[in-house]
Amino acid sequence: MTGAARRDVLIGAGTSALAVATAPWSRGALAQKTHSLPASEWDYCTIKDLVAALRARKISALELTDRAIARIETADRRVNAVVARDFERAREAAKAADVALSRGGTGALLGVPMTVKESFDIAGLPTTWGDPQFKRFMPQGDALVVARLKSAGAVILGKTNVPLMLSDWQTYNDIYGTTNNPWNLRLTPGGSSGGSAAALACGFGPLSIGSDRGGSLRAPAHYCGVYAHKPTSGLVPNRGLTPPGAPPLPRDCDLGVIGPMARSAADLALALDVIAGPDEERGGVGYRLALPSARHDNLKGFRVLVIDTHPLGRTANVVRAALGRLSERLVRAGAKLAHASPLLPDLAESARLYVRLLSAFWGADLRPSVYARLRRAAAALSPRARSLAAERTRGAVISHRDWLAADGARSELQERWRELFRDWDVVLCPAMPTPAFPHDHSPIESRRIEIDGRSYAYLDAQIVWAELATTSGLPATVAPIDRTETGAPIGVQIIGPYLEDRTTIGFAKLLEREFGGFAPPPDLCVNH
Repeated sequence: MTGAARRDVLIGAGTSALAVATAPWSRGALAQKTHSLPASEWDYCTIKDLVAALRARKISALELTDRAIARIETADRRVNAVVARDFERAREAAKAADVALSRGGTGALLGVPMTVKESFDIAGLPTTWGDPQFKRFMPQGDALVVARLKSAGAVILGKTNVPLMLSDWQTYNDIYGTTNNPWNLRLTPGGSSGGSAAALACGFGPLSIGSDRGGSLRAPAHYCGVYAHKPTSGLVPNRGLTPPGAPPLPRDCDLGVIGPMARSAADLALALDVIAGPDEERGGVGYRLALPSARHDNLKGFRVLVIDTHPLGRTANVVRAALGRLSERLVRAGAKLAHASPLLPDLAESARLYVRLLSAFWGADLRPSVYARLRRAAAALSPRARSLAAERTRGAVISHRDWLAADGARSELQERWRELFRDWDVVLCPAMPTPAFPHDHSPIESRRIEIDGRSYAYLDAQIVWAELATTSGLPATVAPIDRTETGAPIGVQIIGPYLEDRTTIGFAKLLEREFGGFAPPPDLCVNH
């Protein structure tokens, strides 16, 4: 299926591992420490620990890089996360980092091996977005965030897998095949940054960079038990996150953001400091970044609003139960917590607005024949038709007049959230309605997902929790908090005020410190 065809379908369808070993939810399956590739002391270190070790000359950047490459060459045979590999250039970059370190170099990521989502331009590597027609496309330069990572001394091991045109909550395509969840190879790792989340869980470096328009950072982090941060809209520049063949221009991209993924919340903060800030060819000419500090430095100071039900979508009991247990721990830790507020925006109307805006984005690339068909379908809709499928159809062919009305409604929604965050510091909610689910490569427009024994439309069910922070452009951090009975990870989504990214990441750091965070999969071959 071509990228254009996938868009047509979408619219037409209407901390270190040692530290967490004592976490409350790390017993049982997590107590197993057997890996298909024996872990060294370095495989699951944080960036902070690696940088300290590199500067103390306890290990060289080349040794770290060779270790990561060995893990990829062994463990990734079953997971298939790192699909465009750049090992020789990575070794050369590591050697250069060792020289810089010997001379007192202090780059924030100097000598640290990492991966990047396939959709980002890197000179010398293909950028395909999973579309076979672009299998041989090679960009001429690096995406701006990649350039910033390299400038900070990062060693890029390669690119991680994505779904076709980044348009699924699973990760598979006809070029690179299917990426599996390291916790259970029969399950999806999520999408569209699924390869990045799987790579982190496998120990293929402590950091990856992804993107998010509909949960593409947050869903994989939740499914794979790692951390991710969806920044405030516009905080990280998009230049070079460009469909294959399109010019990498410095432009804003509606709803979409770029953000870090890691195995510790502190590493999210470090990475965000590297990649955030206005594009030097655009806003950076006159503006500099100055994010506010986190609102509080302990859980007792936080006012927490918890939401676990949505009017337009069911959430699995196992996810709600995990959020309930977290709520109890937060109360015991002294946080002020509630489960309702009259200031909360209308979640149903917010979801409908999101679908219209998202469909308008994808609809810009529809083929004329598909556009004409959808115009007829939209005209035939009753004004009383308020389903998400109906809103997808309307959004695909929305007029500029109606788009401006939708954009105005978005401004009103943003103001409602601003008012809420006067009384509350963070909002906690599910990242996705279920834990990771089995691979399903059936046509996306007719795909279903099972939630507590009942079947729901896949496209509708998957967007309701991702939408909250997306439509309003708010920062959101996902942190691992629990496991299912079968060991599948469960994360929490932490939403915060506009441009207060340090608050959501800071809250995730406190959760990690108080209750534990990431733990590696007990066996990369489990249940295969």
